[in-house]
Amino acid sequence: LTNLFIFPFFFCRNLFTRKPNARLEKPNDVGWKLFGKVPVRENSQKDPKNVQKEYEEKTGRAHRPLSPKQNVRKNLDFEPLSTTALILEDRPANLPAKPAEEAQKHRQQYEEMVVQAKKRELKEAQKRKKQLEERCKLEDSIGNAVLTWNNEILPNWETMCCSRRVRELWWQGIPPSVRGRVWSLAIGNELNITHELYEICLARAKEKWRSLSTGGAEVECEDAGFSAADREASLELIKLDISRTFPNLCIFQQGGPYHDMLHSILGAYTCYRPDVGYVQGMSFIAAVLILNLDTADAFIAFSNLLNKPCQMAFFRVDHGLMLTYFAAFEVFFEENLPKLFAHFKKNNLTPDIYLIDWIFTLYSKSLPLDLACRVWDVFCRDGEEFLFRTALGILKLFEDILTKMDFIHIAQFLTKLPEDLPSEEFFTSIAAIQMQSRNKKWAQVLAALQKDNREMEKGSPSLKR
Repeated sequence: LTNLFIFPFFFCRNLFTRKPNARLEKPNDVGWKLFGKVPVRENSQKDPKNVQKEYEEKTGRAHRPLSPKQNVRKNLDFEPLSTTALILEDRPANLPAKPAEEAQKHRQQYEEMVVQAKKRELKEAQKRKKQLEERCKLEDSIGNAVLTWNNEILPNWETMCCSRRVRELWWQGIPPSVRGRVWSLAIGNELNITHELYEICLARAKEKWRSLSTGGAEVECEDAGFSAADREASLELIKLDISRTFPNLCIFQQGGPYHDMLHSILGAYTCYRPDVGYVQGMSFIAAVLILNLDTADAFIAFSNLLNKPCQMAFFRVDHGLMLTYFAAFEVFFEENLPKLFAHFKKNNLTPDIYLIDWIFTLYSKSLPLDLACRVWDVFCRDGEEFLFRTALGILKLFEDILTKMDFIHIAQFLTKLPEDLPSEEFFTSIAAIQMQSRNKKWAQVLAALQKDNREMEKGSPSLKR
């Protein structure tokens, strides 16, 4: 019985315990163990000097100790770290060493990579430095201009606004902090609109919106001659157009900080000028004004701006007057850019295809916003003439490209201009346009064409070209 108890115990002990004389792994076994510990090697803790010596004996290269300057990377020079270990470091001891030719080739390739990388880094650093210097210079210029406008020009607006010095500052661009005030003064308030009138028009617009939303009776007001369907269509168009106004900014859309302001100005204007109502493109003009003025002041500037002859002709869709503007534009187009003018004529590309969108939105939809604001600056100074001069400047800037395009590609290109337009080149191109044809300025040419149109209606054209 005792033996019966001893035997199983002995059996289990021999089976599951490690024998002191168990077989040891040979230290020189070659290969990888997939599941288990890698065998400990006798020479696994070699002295780095011995490893280096063995490597030198194999490659035949003598080791030269690095100087402190070589050992420490000065100024953290750029090195592609992902390749350093593969090229500069020696292979592990368990792998065969590189042949001397291959090691030399890899080192040369690595050094070439580093040289190219450093060149790129240097070029980018110089570019960033130049951009920073230009930005600092621009900020200093804007700061000085702000002081000049605030301390010298605005307090003496009536006497200084037409001086040569102020006109030059105007061309360079009005500082954003004073832009709204300058625009308000330049546009003027011939309609004598007050803040109280804006509040009255806004209240009427809100009453309309409530009435239309509840399906109530028509609101009795000055625009009683216009049907409820027309008013509702106009209000729906405002809602749709606001969502498409500067969509990249995300500030005029539903929930944005300027959505209600834009909606209020456009709604108030439909009550102020029911004969004009809302026309697609107005939202861009109102939006630019909102970015630079308070709501009531933006409404005053907006209403007076749309009351200018050119804007009123386009927003009231006066076809005869619009054609007169297009004809005047073509006179200066042919004078300044005869080659491109002939190319457009050959492709039957008429000015209305590209000018309507530019004039309706005052370039705020077609140009980058900062560039469009600079166009507005000079437009407030020079009036409608500058809108058409800007159009010719755009055509001149891209003349070489446009002369190689057909009708469809020209129309597409002019509808969506490049977003990276350099401002200085753009205004240099505009400055090169001469708004004088046969000793006649823009206003004289336009007046002559209008007279011709009136006499043509009477059957006796008299304009001699």
